[in-house]
Amino acid sequence: MIFVLHIVIILYCVAIAFLIYGFTKVNAIDYIGLTPKTKFSIIVPFRNEAENLPILLESLSKLNYPMELFEVILVNDFSEVAFKIPSLKFKVSVINNVRVTNSPKKDAIVTAMQTVNTDWIITTDADCTVNTNWLLTLDNYIQLHDVAMIAGAVTYDCGNSFLHHFQQLDLASLQGATIGSFGINKGFMCNGANFAYTKSLFQELNGFNGNDAIASGDDVFLLQKAIAKSLEKVHYLKSQNNIVITKPLDDWKSLFYQRVRWASKTSSYQSTFGKGLGLLVFAGNLCWLFVLGPWVLGLTAFQNFFIICVLKFSVDTVLIYKSNEFLTKTKIQYLILSSLFYPFFSVSVALYSLFGKYEWKGRKF
Repeated sequence: MIFVLHIVIILYCVAIAFLIYGFTKVNAIDYIGLTPKTKFSIIVPFRNEAENLPILLESLSKLNYPMELFEVILVNDFSEVAFKIPSLKFKVSVINNVRVTNSPKKDAIVTAMQTVNTDWIITTDADCTVNTNWLLTLDNYIQLHDVAMIAGAVTYDCGNSFLHHFQQLDLASLQGATIGSFGINKGFMCNGANFAYTKSLFQELNGFNGNDAIASGDDVFLLQKAIAKSLEKVHYLKSQNNIVITKPLDDWKSLFYQRVRWASKTSSYQSTFGKGLGLLVFAGNLCWLFVLGPWVLGLTAFQNFFIICVLKFSVDTVLIYKSNEFLTKTKIQYLILSSLFYPFFSVSVALYSLFGKYEWKGRKF
């Protein structure tokens, strides 16, 4: 049994090491020297976000980008309170979501597509804020590269609580894996809060057809379809000018359901690499739990637990540090405590996602 656990943890470490290598292979690009010319439509699905939307719109109003070159389309997904658009210098419209599938967010994007007149579309979330050079960096990258889809980074605006820093460390590992997978030409994951693609590519891929029965995944399923069709046209833009900031959740129940929502789509991945990595990460965390229990009960030697613990902690820490250094100036806190708690949390989320129900935006899925 211990031999099997050692094999699993070694495979896990090798996989994370490849992601670390891939992370270093993706060059950071912050060039903004070209005159902007790309027109963007920014799609923001929202439901009951009256407090957050003014903050997002305020950050968009500070963009270092010509106001006539972008528009914002807010898609109201049956909010309980109507949102009134403040006076702004750029074009903002509010349209109502047309529900036809099991996925409100995918429906919202498809609904917005009917009004889009630009070739480039960006999706983000209502609880986000953007860097002043967000669009300028995207525009310059588009001008310099033959690209049809661009994934970008997302980070949290953390408070001082363990809950917030646990989320930041978790997100740092996910963002590190995302960037790392692109670095080894195995991209399979992205975040819909910072995701850009052409309308023509969306239409070529038939949008979300084939996965619209799954509530989440408006980002990763579209990414994987695009990579399968035109790998060379899908890029990751690793730029601190392009990082979108979002809010961490304020209670453990919401965090658990959010991660369940993210995990529930893994089995439907088109990417074999993504499925395999997800299974290996689950096995690595389960392995840690399987050696912890026998050690606590005195059924195995401390050295067995120690070896697995050190191996896993070492590779995880390197990936998290590299990713966190890129994402934010906030110093890492609660690393050891989070590392001890994470296997319990991760395995629980993975198992629950196979059969459990979850809540999101006041709805059950």
